Amino acid sequence: MSPHRPVTLGLAGTGRIGTSHAETLKKLPNVATVVVADADADRARTTAAVLGVEFAPDLDTLFAADLDGLIIATATDSHPELIIRAVDAGIPVFCEKPVAADITGTLAVIDHLRNCPVPVQIGFQRRFDAGYRAAREAIRSGSLGWLHTLRATTLDPAPPPADYIPRSGGIFRDCGVHDFDIIRWVTGREIVEVYALGANRGAAFFAEADDVDTAAVVLRLDDGALATVSLTRYNGAGYDVRLEALGSKGNVVVGLDDRAPLTSVEPDHSPSPYPPYAGFMERFRPAYADELAVFIEVATGQLGNPCTPAEALEAFYVAEACELSGREGRAVEVAELRR
Repeated sequence: MSPHRPVTLGLAGTGRIGTSHAETLKKLPNVATVVVADADADRARTTAAVLGVEFAPDLDTLFAADLDGLIIATATDSHPELIIRAVDAGIPVFCEKPVAADITGTLAVIDHLRNCPVPVQIGFQRRFDAGYRAAREAIRSGSLGWLHTLRATTLDPAPPPADYIPRSGGIFRDCGVHDFDIIRWVTGREIVEVYALGANRGAAFFAEADDVDTAAVVLRLDDGALATVSLTRYNGAGYDVRLEALGSKGNVVVGLDDRAPLTSVEPDHSPSPYPPYAGFMERFRPAYADELAVFIEVATGQLGNPCTPAEALEAFYVAEACELSGREGRAVEVAELRR
């Protein structure tokens, strides 16, 4: 397929992330048509009208639209069926993480795709963020020496709606999986062991859903480096996503800019005049746009797949290991989840 031929893209799911993707897609070069659908047809119709894109009243109509690619931003439990339906129809897929709700479901999708030439790209937008890319280059160039410590944070300023938590998969699968993926990606190493703790000091609906609102994880990488991941739904200072990579020769920090919600109490420090990011959509807007632009190149055969379901599975294994560690109060080797 020529990279210069205008493409038609379908989008399933017009919630917050899906609507943002539709808005981004319509602005990308070589995108002729965007068609949106949702289980809530009225919501999709409204989104289409507001954004000036096409509306499909159901999935059958969406799949009949001669699509060059499909973006999946629906509820997690629908991902496997939509991925398989699309690739069986020869339609390249971009799917927001996760591939499926559990490891068994993810492995089933991967098995179905084993001999399938149709690409399926999984959405881990931090891989497309300029800061994380610069950190990856610094680490892999050797300019930091050997890494001894990584410190990652995903700190949300306020919790999501209560009805989201029971279907979120839990804080490790929903939030921490981004940190697990990006640690693997920037270092080129595998995470081999985890120890996770969780706490609930906020709303009761977290505990009622068998989840936690705050977590701390210690990770061991396969070269012996250590990493910590801090997660919370209650970072009142603002949205704080960072990664520190500390080596024998130097260090780099991702996310340490004028909008980082950090308050210094040193007497000579001047506070930033800029407000913190409101949330992940604002913080990673350029990365989301780059990610979708790359997907179009993947779908049209111009680039290789930057994040396959098998890659996403590795981060999911780590999230599952954290879940097990938190429940059993012990260190868990990621290999245990593969047995």
